[in-house]
Amino acid sequence: MSQNPPVTPGPVWRAPGMPALLVLTAAGFGGFSALLPVVPLWAVNGGANEAGAGLVNGLLLLATVLTQPFVPRLLIRLGTGRVLAAGLALLGVPPLLFLISDDLTWILFLSAVRGIGFGILTVAGSTVVANLVPRAQHGAAIGAYGAAIAVPQVILIPAGPWLAESVGFWTVFALGTLPVLGISSAPRLARILRQQEADRALRPPTDTTPLPNGGGSSSGGASPLRLLAGSLLRPMLLLAGVTLAGGALITFAPQMSSVPAATAGGLALLTLSAAVTRWGIGGLADRHGAKPFLWPLVVISVFGLVLTALAVQNPDDTGVLLFLAGLTLVGIAYGGLQNLTLLLSLAAVRREQYGTASAVWNIGFDLGTAVGSVLIGTLAAGLSFPTAVLVAAGISLLTLPLAFLRGPRGPRVDR
Repeated sequence: MSQNPPVTPGPVWRAPGMPALLVLTAAGFGGFSALLPVVPLWAVNGGANEAGAGLVNGLLLLATVLTQPFVPRLLIRLGTGRVLAAGLALLGVPPLLFLISDDLTWILFLSAVRGIGFGILTVAGSTVVANLVPRAQHGAAIGAYGAAIAVPQVILIPAGPWLAESVGFWTVFALGTLPVLGISSAPRLARILRQQEADRALRPPTDTTPLPNGGGSSSGGASPLRLLAGSLLRPMLLLAGVTLAGGALITFAPQMSSVPAATAGGLALLTLSAAVTRWGIGGLADRHGAKPFLWPLVVISVFGLVLTALAVQNPDDTGVLLFLAGLTLVGIAYGGLQNLTLLLSLAAVRREQYGTASAVWNIGFDLGTAVGSVLIGTLAAGLSFPTAVLVAAGISLLTLPLAFLRGPRGPRVDR
């Protein structure tokens, strides 16, 4: 008998606990997304240059990455509900405090606090989604989870800079408190997880089937380091390559484009294409595996970055059509690789190791985004945005060989 929850009839988002997780996720990532392109602008408003603006999201995500390795242990010791509530509070309370000052030091301090909250939310969320549904539905569930992340991004990332400039920064900082609204869903989600854990404890571990999607075997005593050095490193690096690109464009699109309408449209297309791809590719990966889709998405990412660099060659005359096409292509790769690399990471481990897989995957996501923000900002300050974007394209291209590697296969026992 399988030790996973039973396969859910009908849409996977109706599985027990999924609605609560999706509401909580949308609130948490909604507040995060609204501020992502705007806080660097707030720093520029206070006198920071491109490098200082890039440091804002870089420090935010550095704090995120430093927090993420500790989250699996916190989930075990304190429980999912408490940990999620704390993460949402740390993410959602500080935004209004930005109004106190636009000094870079103050902005960096608040960004670090928010990064701790975001680190908690990201690891806990992807761990929970893996535990709520069986492996056979992981792709679809990750797609639904990704949609709860991406739909707020579609609306709030392009709207943020426009609201800041047209109405005032205070409106965006108010939207940044949305994570607080998700706290009420945390206890409900924790109750469902406890019930599922109790149900699994009553069943013997008799399910021994090959890991899907080219995943590798792992022993119950495998250390996080061994998991990282083995099956988890490949998806983490693939993810880091594309999030470096996506994070850089989200952070700097308002500064590299001379046409405000193109900025809003490009960010909308990037986030919309990411949302659609992340949602749609999950079901395909459940049926066909992740590997066939990896290398085309890496190539699409590189091509999109090259088009974007061409579009912003002239700082005073952005090539609007190239800019929109470039951001759309990057968005397709950004969303698709998020789903597939998380699916590969979960397929590589047993249920009790989902927290480690989630932490490693999220480190790849946020480390790539942080490096993109700092690197592209620094290169743009010293050289130009087109050169910086072409460097991002080169880094993404370096991950292409990883898309062709075959992961080891072996038995697994789910508990």
